[in-house]
Amino acid sequence: MPHSIERLITARHHDPFTVLGLHRSQDAWLLRVFRPAAASVSLLLDGKAVEMTRTDPRGIFEWRGTEAPARPWRLAVEEDGTRFEISDPYAFEPTLTDQEMYLFNEGRLLEAWRTFGAQPMQQLGVDGVRFAVWAPNAERVSVVGNFNNWDGRLHPMRARGGSGIWELFIPGLVPGDLYRLELRNRASGEILVKADPFAQGFELRPGSAAVVVRPSGHDWNDGKWLQARALRDWQHTPMNIYEVHAASWKRDADGRFQTWPELTDSLVPYAADMGYTHIELMPITEHPLDESWGYQTTGYFAPTSRLGSADQFRAFVDACHQAGLGVILDWVPGHFPMDAWALARFDGTALFEHEDPRLGVHQEWGTHIFNYGRAEVKGFLLSSAHYWLDQFHLDGLRVDAVASMLYLDYSRKQGEWLPNKYGGRENLEAIDFLREMNAMVHGTFPGALTIAEESTAWPMVSKPVHLGGLGFSMKWNMGWMNDTLSYIGLDPVYRRFNHNNLTFGQLYAYSENFVLPFSHDEVVHGKQSLLGKMPGDAWQKFANVRLLLAYQMLSPGKKLSFMGNEFGQGREWSEKWGLDWELLEIDWHAGVKRCLRDLNHLYRDLPPLYELDFFSEGFAWIDCHDADQSILSFQRRDRLGRSVIVAFNFTPVPREGYRIGAPAAGFWREIFNSDSNFYNGGNLGNGAGLMTEEFPWMGYPHSLAITLPPLAGVVMYQD
Repeated sequence: MPHSIERLITARHHDPFTVLGLHRSQDAWLLRVFRPAAASVSLLLDGKAVEMTRTDPRGIFEWRGTEAPARPWRLAVEEDGTRFEISDPYAFEPTLTDQEMYLFNEGRLLEAWRTFGAQPMQQLGVDGVRFAVWAPNAERVSVVGNFNNWDGRLHPMRARGGSGIWELFIPGLVPGDLYRLELRNRASGEILVKADPFAQGFELRPGSAAVVVRPSGHDWNDGKWLQARALRDWQHTPMNIYEVHAASWKRDADGRFQTWPELTDSLVPYAADMGYTHIELMPITEHPLDESWGYQTTGYFAPTSRLGSADQFRAFVDACHQAGLGVILDWVPGHFPMDAWALARFDGTALFEHEDPRLGVHQEWGTHIFNYGRAEVKGFLLSSAHYWLDQFHLDGLRVDAVASMLYLDYSRKQGEWLPNKYGGRENLEAIDFLREMNAMVHGTFPGALTIAEESTAWPMVSKPVHLGGLGFSMKWNMGWMNDTLSYIGLDPVYRRFNHNNLTFGQLYAYSENFVLPFSHDEVVHGKQSLLGKMPGDAWQKFANVRLLLAYQMLSPGKKLSFMGNEFGQGREWSEKWGLDWELLEIDWHAGVKRCLRDLNHLYRDLPPLYELDFFSEGFAWIDCHDADQSILSFQRRDRLGRSVIVAFNFTPVPREGYRIGAPAAGFWREIFNSDSNFYNGGNLGNGAGLMTEEFPWMGYPHSLAITLPPLAGVVMYQD
């Protein structure tokens, strides 16, 4: 016992319950307490304070008696001239079950967020918080916080066998208390002070302590939405995503960004009125650095404290659902930052990452790569995905940087990476993780979607796992995006020589379930805003923006566009300031907004524009060969065979009497024209519409002689 007491006093003991608390000692009961700063400690028995004996000047106090005190006993402590009463943490038995620990070690405890971290609960009639953490290479783990002067000697945790899991219930703690975990590495003796990997809240930056979070009190009102989502045939329904960086969507004059309640009142009705179907939030998982935009996550179970409480975020999602908007979270399982206080070398070893930097370090980003082959790490990430979908009713996850996960040689030179067991460059463990994650999401949360940001030609990204795919619902079409922006940025004089940029995408458009993205990545770091990319004078720039947005909305594939694109934001986006909403006082910008609003609603209301987004039957070229005049025309069709005609003129030259084949005879009404004066265009077009002529053209028995405005797109429809 002297050796155990010495290990306890020097903060090295892996199981303080063998020393502290109540024990049988020969013919008596022994109660031992360790309070190194206490002047005295008394045991409260039958309303009386019985002073305990100091048996070691470093803070060991003992009481002996013939009858055991009832659990949970209370102590009266005098420290620094102050007397207070506490329940002894070492009066409470562990509560983690063998099943929970077994499943976690197997990577199959999908609701690990209910087990680990700081869990407010009641034990033996006493309110407090149970802490649990995985740190298999620690000699000792303690909970430190504002409740114990951040002293790692006071609340050492108990190691739970060989599971690598540590546990302690601390009575008297309440939501709002700050805490960290202090660990001593078994091999080196190094002391580390870390954030809880499973923390569900953190203090506002620049602080990095975790916060004990109260259980949710939000009363959800989205039951009908969730029921409808579970039954929705998402492949054949419209999906038009508004990508938002919540902290910079709108700011006050003093730079303060809006909180969740304010965004509920401003962003939600705005996105609904604009006709979007979903809001996609750039990462709102906790992150220390604003400039990382949330992609360097340190809190995989914590909404950032910048924007308000977790329940306020729940209320925001609830309001979105009641307004007919889904909510997608940008989720980052591909890497994590090297901050010494976070996940990096968590217990003094490469626990969540790989030891070898050729496997464990993203050289391009200066971040660590998760060790997807370790069951507990895989389970940690699966549990994070489960947490956001379960606790916040989110409608999907957009998974960041999937290509960096799939390839062992991603952004590496020869000799800087290690091949897999077969000698290849595929990350087999990451592939298995992604498949398991997608299967879990689709199986547990009916109607929830997963969307991959994947920039390579990896096959079957959006095909089901049981067919050999990765199992994502959809994939960003980065090739379409790059080709389109490359083309539209050219002076129209040169577009004729690059016509293939617009037509090539149809060769692979149905190989995956594609989303067509104009994301935040395209309007930062010197790439300019969409408006800034456009050639020509002011008139041509705005006409080109309207044309580009029309081309995206009318092409096959689901849609995503970053905030600010919808009104022609002039400067590049920055997380340091809000969007330039005052631009809407200028007709050019207001016209772009009206144009996109009408396009959004047209897309949602017209089945030929969305029902067969992922199927070749929903598209047919009318003419893809007119490179000399930079004109494209095609059909979009729905499942009943109804068609719309779409035509684009990518030059500033009006084309009158331009003949195109018509899928059916009769009157074709012009239902959209991006050159409308309502959008601040030149108002050149086809009036109410046109009758077909019995003039065979382009393989069609009938044709239309239409007017194509300059730098514009038109849509013709038969009611």
